[in-house]
Amino acid sequence: MALSQRLETAEGRSGAEFVESRARRTPSIGATWKEMAGAVVLFDGPISPITQTFGLGLHQTVTADDLAAIEDFFHSRGAPVQHEVSPLADDSTFALLNARGYRPMEFTSVMFRPIEPGIQLSRVPNDRIRARRAGAADADVYVKTAADGWSEYAEFTDMMTELSRVAVARAGALLFLAEMDGQAIASGALNLSDGVALMAGASTIPSARNQGAQLALLEHRLRYAADAGCDLAMICARPGGASQRNAERHGFRIAYTRIKWLLPPNG
Repeated sequence: MALSQRLETAEGRSGAEFVESRARRTPSIGATWKEMAGAVVLFDGPISPITQTFGLGLHQTVTADDLAAIEDFFHSRGAPVQHEVSPLADDSTFALLNARGYRPMEFTSVMFRPIEPGIQLSRVPNDRIRARRAGAADADVYVKTAADGWSEYAEFTDMMTELSRVAVARAGALLFLAEMDGQAIASGALNLSDGVALMAGASTIPSARNQGAQLALLEHRLRYAADAGCDLAMICARPGGASQRNAERHGFRIAYTRIKWLLPPNG
C-alpha cells in the first residue's frame, strides 16, 4: 500500500504539472486540476490522454457522493470520466465503480526499481550514442524528435507534437535527448516527486531503433534522479510489451497491474 501510494502520487503530480503547463500555454482549453476524495483529478481537454484521475481509493474511502462530484467535474467540461485505479485501492472502490456502471478499458504494468548514485545498467554501450539533458535551446529539437518517434502513426503525430510542446513548457521540465554522431534520434522525460523518479516520454525515430538510444537515456536519467536524491524509479508500460520486457532486463519489476475504468456516456 505504501509503495502504491508513492508511485500513484508521483504520477498524479506529474499530470498536475502538465495540466498547469497546458493552462499557461493554451488558456482557452480551460485545463485545470484538483484533489477530490484523495485523488488527483486532471482535465487537459476532452480528448487528451491526460484527462483522468490517479489515486482513487488509495488515500481514503470513496463514497457515491465523491464519485458523483468527480463525474460532474468531467461532464461539466464535456470530457469522459476515466480513473486509473491501483489494485491496492480500498476494496469498496471497485464495488462502487461496478455499481455506477464503469467498465475496465485498459491495463498498465506499474514497474519500479531502487536506484543509487552511480547506477550502471548491464549492457554493451553503443559508443556512437550519447545521452544528455536537453536545455532551453533544444526545445524545438526535442519536440521534433519526440513527434518523429510516432511518425509511422500519422493519426498521432499532431497530438504528440502538441503534447511535447506542453512538456517543454513545464516549469522545471527535465527533458533528455540521445544523439548518434551528434544527431538527435531519441527523447525521454523525467519527473521527480518525493524521491520517486517517473520515466516518461520515451520516443525513438524509426530509422534509429534497436541501437541502444533508449538504454542510454534510461541510464542517464536514472543517474540524474539518484543524484537528485531519488531512491525509486518508476516506469509504466503495456503488459507484456517491449517496453515492459526492456525495463525488466534492467532491474525493474512489476509492482502491480493497474486498471483504467471508463464510465460509458450513458452511465
